Amino acid sequence: MTPTIDARGLDKRFGSVQALDGLDLTIEPGQLVALLGPNGAGKTTFVRTIATLVRPDAGVVRVAGHDVVEEPVAVRRVIGLAGQHAAVEPALTGRENLTLVGRLFGHPLRAARVQADAVLEQLGLTDDGGRLVRDYSGGMRRRLDLGASLVGAPKLLLLDEPTTGLDPASRLALWDTIGNLTAAGTEVLLTTQYLDEADRLADRIVIVDHGRVIADGTPSELKAQTGRDVIELSTPTADGLAAAAGVLTTLGLGEPQTDAAVRRVTLAVDDGDAQLAEALHRLHDAGIAVDGIALRRPTLDEAFLSLTHAAAHAA
Repeated sequence: MTPTIDARGLDKRFGSVQALDGLDLTIEPGQLVALLGPNGAGKTTFVRTIATLVRPDAGVVRVAGHDVVEEPVAVRRVIGLAGQHAAVEPALTGRENLTLVGRLFGHPLRAARVQADAVLEQLGLTDDGGRLVRDYSGGMRRRLDLGASLVGAPKLLLLDEPTTGLDPASRLALWDTIGNLTAAGTEVLLTTQYLDEADRLADRIVIVDHGRVIADGTPSELKAQTGRDVIELSTPTADGLAAAAGVLTTLGLGEPQTDAAVRRVTLAVDDGDAQLAEALHRLHDAGIAVDGIALRRPTLDEAFLSLTHAAAHAA
């Protein structure tokens, strides 16, 4: 089966900045892949290369079997792109925006209108299709922008930080929309700064740093790569927070992390069950009250920080 994306030895430099450095990545059909990485890691450059907006200095990347350098028109026919900012015209209605995109794809006017109405229904914007976009909320504009990328019925949808700047309710609504698209068979490559977004939506997560892939797997697999459980406890008072952190320090397993805003202490441990029992024993002996204590697996945030930290030290 032809990979949706097949990148080999991809290099791109902007002046003194090495944005992509021998990046290798293959994405098979049927996946929603989240591309994560620190700022400047090369995520957006990779997406723009796939979209034929950036020409690589070296290496080869194919989209659905088409070379992005040798066959850019063929690549553009199978992709949709929603960038970091909504690219819709506020002086037009939602329906007019989508009809215009359909016309740019070469559809006759009647067919473009039919496609626009179908996309509005798909995104839950039918009732708002006749309103001027300048009267839309930020979340509605992002959904309409996503709709514009769907007018051509793309095989691959590229989403570059699609929920940046949205309020929590709008983010959740857009997550539902993206989930519905993937369930209907649209393949998605998503870049995001929100790790909870990747954890919820992605079948597979690829972490990029300094223009190279440093980790690749399902959310559960990446969390497991940290190799450590986490003791997490909360205290009823700020003084108790400091005291509890001191007790966990005596376990000799590293420096606990504290969050004063929610009076929470966390500590990564190797033998979770045994260390939890020992922590409870020491807290009891010290007379420190806790609101709750638990043993859990690492979050994706913790796995991400661990993996990028390790890569930075290896560089």
